[in-house]
This record gives sequence, structure tokens and C-alpha cells, in this order.
Amino acid sequence: MSQALLSTDLSGQVALVTGAGRGLGRKIAEFLAGAGAKVACVDISPELLAETVSLLQSAGGTAMALVCDVTNSQRVNEVVDEVVKAWGGLHILVNNAGITRDGMLLRMKDDQWDSVLNINLRGTFLFTRAGARPMLRQHRGRIINIASVSGLMGNPGQANYSASKAGVIGFTRTVARELAGRNVTVNAVAPGFIATDMTATLGEEVLEGIKKETPLGRLGQPEDVAHAVLFLASEAASFITGHVLTVDGGLSV
Repeated sequence: MSQALLSTDLSGQVALVTGAGRGLGRKIAEFLAGAGAKVACVDISPELLAETVSLLQSAGGTAMALVCDVTNSQRVNEVVDEVVKAWGGLHILVNNAGITRDGMLLRMKDDQWDSVLNINLRGTFLFTRAGARPMLRQHRGRIINIASVSGLMGNPGQANYSASKAGVIGFTRTVARELAGRNVTVNAVAPGFIATDMTATLGEEVLEGIKKETPLGRLGQPEDVAHAVLFLASEAASFITGHVLTVDGGLSV
């Protein structure tokens, strides 16, 4: 466990992380639990959720698994209610669930567009709306949306993904203004290319090209993004809202 993680104390706080079954979501959940938060892990896969919760609990953390399709409004509301009922509140929400269905514009199918916008943008909207309610009652909350540099600079073959993440950024900035009066901050983290299962499918040749385009000369690690989320969830970020924190090795500069 790193010193940076030890310096952040989230004891007594309740966090909810979507897309927690693997990749960035799992690492974010791990960092939040390591800082003392109780973590509700949300994903559509029961098997992956079980792995994440087992990992957190074996490290001494408190976690629960909640299976949810983030595009299902009724189920989203039920999940938030279950967390609040079980643990007495909700203090940190990380909207991480997301997918890609890449393709060039002229060959992109309707379902490729719809599925990406529904999960990446609608899912963020539904969980933010549901999660904001207990936060407003508490007069405290941290909402952190996982965007992407693709939503800032575009990426060929990702019109759907870039549009969804640009939407997340605009949504973040607007909701930050709406909720600030109740001490609820809303920020986004925009990762560049991170070494996950998703990027591994790009192939070594493509990844080497990405490294050359990235000023720091490497892919990011899930820990890089998790550290950024942990900071925005902490008291150190109490006067930051509506901000987009890029974690991209300088790719979008």
C-alpha cells in the first residue's frame, strides 16, 4: 500500500463505484476501501463482482456486491436505496461504468451508437440523479465521473465513445453548479490510454504508436487513475468542483 493512499482517511464514509468488476473500477474500489471507506461495488457481472469484493475483503476492507444494469432507472434507484439503508448514507459516487463499440462513422451501426451512449452517458446521469438525493440531505458529497481524453480531443473510430465522454464532461460541469450550494462537489477524471484489458485488445503495434504520441512515453496504469479519484474524494479537494482532471501523460496537451 502506497504512502499516498495512507495519507487519505475516508473512515466512516460510504462509496459506490460502478463498473467495479474489473479494470479501472476494481482498482478505484480497492483504493477507496484501502483508505477506509465502505465500498458498494456495482457491475452487471455477478462473477466479476464477487472477485472484486473478495479482493477488498481479503485486504481488510468492507464491501458489498450489487448487480445492476446502469441503464435501468428503477434498478439504479434500488441500488442506491439499498446502500443507504445498509450503511446509513452515501458520500462518494464514482461513475466508472463504460464500454466501447468502435467503428468509423460511415460504418457505425445504430446499436453501436445507442449502446455506448446509453451506458456511458445515461448510466452516469441515472446514478448521479439517484446518488445526489442522499448527498443533498447530508449536505456533503463527492461525485466523480470517469470521462476520457477522447471526449476532449476526439479519436478516429470513436465517434460514439467520444460523444459520450464529451457529454459526461458537459454534464459534470452543469451538475457541479446545481449541487454546489449543498456542499456536493462534482468532478471528472479524463484518463488517456491506460493499461487495461480494454487497451490490450488494440495490439502491440498500436500501443507502441500510442506511447510515442504520449509525452511521458508510456501507457498509464490503473493506479494513476485511482490516485486521482482518491484525491477528488478527499477533503484536500473540498474547494474543487466542475473540474476535469486529465490523467493522460500529456497526450491532450
